[in-house]
Amino acid sequence: MDKLITVVGLGPGDPGMLPLQVWELLNGGLPVYLRTEVHPTVDWLKQKGVKFSSMDHHYDHATTFEEVYSNIAQEILEVAEQTPVVYGVPGHPMVAEDSVRRVLELAAARGIPTRVIPAMSFIDALSATLGIDPCKGLHIVDALRLDVQQPDPLVGTIVTQIYDRMTAGETKLSIMDHYPDEHMITVVRAAGVPKEERVQRIPLYELDRLDWIDHLTSLYIEPLTKGSEHQKFNQPEIQNTEGSFPLDPLIEVMVTLREENGCPWDREQTHKSLKPYLIEETYEVLEALEQGQMYKICEELGDLLLQIVFHAQIASENKQFNMNDVVQSITEKMIRRHPHVFGSTRVEDSQEVLVNWDKIKTQEQGAQANEQPYLSGVPRALPALLRAQKVQSKAARIGFDWPDYTGAVDKVKEELQEVLQEIGTGCTEALSEEVGDLLFAVVNLARLLKIEAEDALSLTTNKFIQRFYYIEQKASDAGKKLTELTLEQMDLWWEEAKILKKQEK
Repeated sequence: MDKLITVVGLGPGDPGMLPLQVWELLNGGLPVYLRTEVHPTVDWLKQKGVKFSSMDHHYDHATTFEEVYSNIAQEILEVAEQTPVVYGVPGHPMVAEDSVRRVLELAAARGIPTRVIPAMSFIDALSATLGIDPCKGLHIVDALRLDVQQPDPLVGTIVTQIYDRMTAGETKLSIMDHYPDEHMITVVRAAGVPKEERVQRIPLYELDRLDWIDHLTSLYIEPLTKGSEHQKFNQPEIQNTEGSFPLDPLIEVMVTLREENGCPWDREQTHKSLKPYLIEETYEVLEALEQGQMYKICEELGDLLLQIVFHAQIASENKQFNMNDVVQSITEKMIRRHPHVFGSTRVEDSQEVLVNWDKIKTQEQGAQANEQPYLSGVPRALPALLRAQKVQSKAARIGFDWPDYTGAVDKVKEELQEVLQEIGTGCTEALSEEVGDLLFAVVNLARLLKIEAEDALSLTTNKFIQRFYYIEQKASDAGKKLTELTLEQMDLWWEEAKILKKQEK
């Protein structure tokens, strides 16, 4: 018997949408393999007595979806070497089906003929459910590939493969880079499947709060309305040009707020009273930068700029300086400290730029600089990790540094041993000092590896929070409080969260 792989689609889930040609092939006596039996149409096929082999076992043993699809394709090809075979997948075989792509590629490489029998895809079912016409503009992205695929705010966007609430959470954070938090979206489960279809329109920020999300879930993002502020923000042609957005309007608002008939709260503020707000706004900018949300970064930078204007206005009222002096001062400083750009100085690399920067700074400070310790310029108010790395970097500029990271590795090992030795003494003060030495050594290792210690620790902290959130979700689904869980149960769900995150990469 000639070799042949026939790939068929099972439709979106309603057995009534199964093509007649596919039905005949499934009952034609050839071996039938299904990528998964977790699909509404498959339940009906079982009732009708269709014999098949499921590929679900591959999901239990592989660590990534790529590995799953590769293993499935290999098994289909092994069968096809012996006999013609039918391979069935949910929806349309050529829509969001990586396993089919793998099968077709391997079959072509081995000279095995293939044919594809189409069926209605989930896109067709979604279009009917939502009442949209794809020909008027529709963008489709994969929730598991949002690092390389992006939604298009100018047209409707469908996001596929939102398997669970964790994926929904990751998807929400990614698309918030392109839409306001409150932008309306439509979440659809089992589109086109009678008695199973579920549709809910919600604000974007509520996406991962839905407890019924599963492997049949997709979402539709409505296009931004013409003229909306966020659409303007995303339009490449509306780029800022020199002088287009002067500070004068913001300064005038601040002047009005501080006048006699202005805002009582704003009029009461001083440099000292505003310090907490300056710190808060700075951290909110850092958080937005860490999340990579351009919309939020723009907003938070504006809030931080307001604090700068606020302080400048208070100083102006006291006849000390104004916003023009602030801008002029930093402009002149940047020109002075970049003689390799605005002058004739030559530099070989960025390290030499930093050395020159310190020299010029010393010259600017004159005799006062000679009276100050070399490391005194690092602000004491910086977060401890950031301050440690700044101190180490400044010391390294004058040659006080390890030749490479291996010396720092040995230092970390040495400091860890000293911590372990101190643990048994019962002296908290000495132990605290040794732990501090260990942390300082780890920061130094990070610096030599070109890693920002503050960012690395923040990333790990966020990872911990996300995994713990998964435990909370699982506990909620099980009808339990966190305090009712055993350590063993929490560890089990913790490992599940790690595996799910790994599969998404």
